[in-house]
Amino acid sequence: MTEPVYRERDFRLFLSVRIVSTLAVMIQSVAVGWQVYDIKRTPLALAWVGLAEFVPMFLLTLPAGALVDHTDQRKVLALAFFVQAVSAALLLSLSVAQVRIAWPFYAVIAVFGVARGFYGPSAQSLLAFLVPQERLPKSIALSASAYQVAVIAGPALGGFLYALGPALTYGICLVAFCTAGVAAASYGGRRNKPRTAGQLTPIARVREGLAFVFSRPIVLGAISLDLFAVLLGGATALLPVFARDILHTGPMGLGALRSASAVGATIVALVLARRPMARDVGRRMFAAVAVFGVATIVFGVSRNMYLSLGALIVLGAADQVSVFVRSSLIQLATPDAMRGRVSAVNMLFIGASNELGEFESGTTAALLGTVPAVVLGGIGTLIVVGLWMRFFPALRRVDRLESVVPDR
Repeated sequence: MTEPVYRERDFRLFLSVRIVSTLAVMIQSVAVGWQVYDIKRTPLALAWVGLAEFVPMFLLTLPAGALVDHTDQRKVLALAFFVQAVSAALLLSLSVAQVRIAWPFYAVIAVFGVARGFYGPSAQSLLAFLVPQERLPKSIALSASAYQVAVIAGPALGGFLYALGPALTYGICLVAFCTAGVAAASYGGRRNKPRTAGQLTPIARVREGLAFVFSRPIVLGAISLDLFAVLLGGATALLPVFARDILHTGPMGLGALRSASAVGATIVALVLARRPMARDVGRRMFAAVAVFGVATIVFGVSRNMYLSLGALIVLGAADQVSVFVRSSLIQLATPDAMRGRVSAVNMLFIGASNELGEFESGTTAALLGTVPAVVLGGIGTLIVVGLWMRFFPALRRVDRLESVVPDR
């Protein structure tokens, strides 16, 4: 049976689902962070939030990538959204019951981490099946714009909703995740080519994906740069501490801080959607990560709300340049048969840099103090930039995105 290959409707629906689901993730993240910190009043509590999400995601992402390459990404993505809906329903129940101990929240976040393990490879690999190859870089930029719009609005909306009550907040997330799941199941586009059953075992498929990544210096360098730069330089996990104890603001102030980096990222994403980078993309990516590190240091030492917001805006703008180049290089260098597994490795590294980074930031803050933890992380990011420029010269020398093609 012949079906439409590329339909504008599918890409528009993809963008809409990304906005709705990301809004829900951001709103839920603000609510959980504030709720847990309000219960425990220690940065270490935020570290455990990050670890609770990271562990199941770490264990499941690579098998999920192999599954995505062997089946329909749409079904995996829809299932991931429905599991996220379950986590929102459980958080709603805890809030209605007025639970004042932290471990049930960590358990629910672990359920959410299970969903994220399947969400990452399916969502990231799917875009290349919904648009033609020549439109992929621009589509990535538009997708990033949609994501950043939600990242801007989500935390601010989360802070506002949480001020009205956590039950309302989680109820809205529940509806959003269910809506996203139904919509994701209806995507059209190209499908994975059928493969002979039993051709490779699940473990062999995972190994094949890892071997592909580690044999391509451009792909490995791009993925690992995000891991170590954001792992060291991430200050997002400590924003509840900055909001309450350093900048002396409330839930709505926390929402503004969480949104600030996305403001800078959105501006850059919209510019790149209209005018993608033409030349010298490798060096520009490294320069952007260096700016990310400097902005992290400025945020760490700031005691002024406006300076902190400004530093986060610059941080988000720099990060978006890096994200655009890395995402485009990885997608363009990966053949269809490997997209799920390569996306899984990428999402595993991103998860390590984000969720494990939250654990690292919270633990370091508990040991050294919040401000030293952020400043040292920014310095660490600058060191990583210097080392990666030396270790991955092929990545540094990439001139045009279209010069990177997948090995068939």
